[in-house]
Amino acid sequence: RVEHPAGGYKKLFETVEELSSPVTAHVTGWIPTWLRGSLLRCGPGLFEVGAEPFYHLFDGQALLHKFDFKEGHVTYHRRFVRTDAYVRAMTEKRIVITEFGTYAYPDPCKNIFSRFFSYFKGVEVTDNALVNVYPVGEDYYACTETNFITKINPDTLETIKQVDLCKYVSVNGATAHPHIENDGTVYNIGNCFGKNFALAYNIIRIPPLQADKDDPINKSEVVVQFPCSDRFKPSYVHSFGLTSNYIVFVETPVKINLLKFLSSWSLWGANYMDCFESNETMGVWLHVAEKKKGRLLNIKYRTSAFNLFHHINTYEDNGFLIVDLCTWKGFEFVYNYLYLANLRANWDEVKRQAEKAPQPEARRYVLPLNIDKADTGKNLVTLPYTTATATLRSDETIWLEPEVIFSGPRHAFEFPQINYKKYCGKPYTYTYGLGLNHFVPDRLCKLNVKTKETWVWQEPDSYPSEPIFVSHPDALEEDDGVVLSIVISPGAGPKPAYLLILNAKDMSEVARAEVEVNIPVTFHGLFKRA
Repeated sequence: RVEHPAGGYKKLFETVEELSSPVTAHVTGWIPTWLRGSLLRCGPGLFEVGAEPFYHLFDGQALLHKFDFKEGHVTYHRRFVRTDAYVRAMTEKRIVITEFGTYAYPDPCKNIFSRFFSYFKGVEVTDNALVNVYPVGEDYYACTETNFITKINPDTLETIKQVDLCKYVSVNGATAHPHIENDGTVYNIGNCFGKNFALAYNIIRIPPLQADKDDPINKSEVVVQFPCSDRFKPSYVHSFGLTSNYIVFVETPVKINLLKFLSSWSLWGANYMDCFESNETMGVWLHVAEKKKGRLLNIKYRTSAFNLFHHINTYEDNGFLIVDLCTWKGFEFVYNYLYLANLRANWDEVKRQAEKAPQPEARRYVLPLNIDKADTGKNLVTLPYTTATATLRSDETIWLEPEVIFSGPRHAFEFPQINYKKYCGKPYTYTYGLGLNHFVPDRLCKLNVKTKETWVWQEPDSYPSEPIFVSHPDALEEDDGVVLSIVISPGAGPKPAYLLILNAKDMSEVARAEVEVNIPVTFHGLFKRA
């Protein structure tokens, strides 16, 4: 077990300046000639405005990063996304928009009357696009989890415009983890108000770019609605599963209290985090819909409580759905442990906090699609290669027990990535993840989900980001390619950060491209081929 007494990980949560133009990175090793394009990633880059701090990991203002690869040379560029939240903070030199875990105080310059009336305007929802970047048609959007997404220029990193999804489709927000099919179709999920005021979850579909070149977002539509376990309290949803025929939605016990969410935050200084609560009795409900027909399967899958942020992959096999997940055991919200004060603490304190938190485990659940009442009391899973079970109970629910595919005490396999273009929604063998050691990212891990064999890249006092798999153009095998990750190594020498390129076969180093600036934490991103 690696320790981090020097606390170099604190540099992940330090404000940096944007760049006016790209800088050249210093390459050691050999960049594959076929690797041409850009790695685009999002994360927070401004952790305070003047003397006012942001408090939570998901509050810092969105910074968009780009590593460009061309003929073996690498450049690095970054710009703040010009969201309303950022522009208004810069203009007023204070936090203007309430973020995930930071309340924005009302404008001190306003008089009591205008303050009073702004209570009734409701919450100004943040557009701080710090979580991910994804393509829609020929465009690229930076996003968070609200109804606002921000169109950006992937070459210059300039901000083009804010888009409000509410204007196109019936959702209150959408996740930062859409699925993108090979023809360019985008699927996403968001909370919404369903029939007779009950809460629900809508799957939205954005078609690929058509010959008319009209913005595909104009053609967004809801394809299926999942019901909510509690009329007034939707679950927090971060991602979902998709195969060629099915959509899988995992409803966890982390709930949003809508009464708190819709009441006037300004009266009691609330933020988004204050609106979460846990349902301690429901466990987890899984829902399945037919993708093409938009029809809900009337099968009630149940299992014990966990938090879920990232689906690894989902596929169909002989009348079963295999659902691979990065879970955190229990109903307490993991985000409670992601306040910056926790993450910036000294190593012993970081460890102490993580001991109390839900424990991570990568799991495989198997969902039978064909149910016969005659099988009540039996395990319905007949696949030879898994120990996961699904037991039909007398109340017609199906109780699931998982197969554990990765588990280590306070060591998470998180931010999972796969060979997405060729294997998303299909049987697969490998996933690449970021290893969190008591929430500190300190290794990159490749996992064989069939044999549970692992390969690890790790160096002392080095803090990597989500690994992104880039397939070799002439790949014959699933893992022919490289893995890209941004690493900070604050202790070692003059170069505080680098882009790391690993051989995806064995996680051995191929090359690194060092830069002379610190790079704060990034969450998600993509590789855009040239």
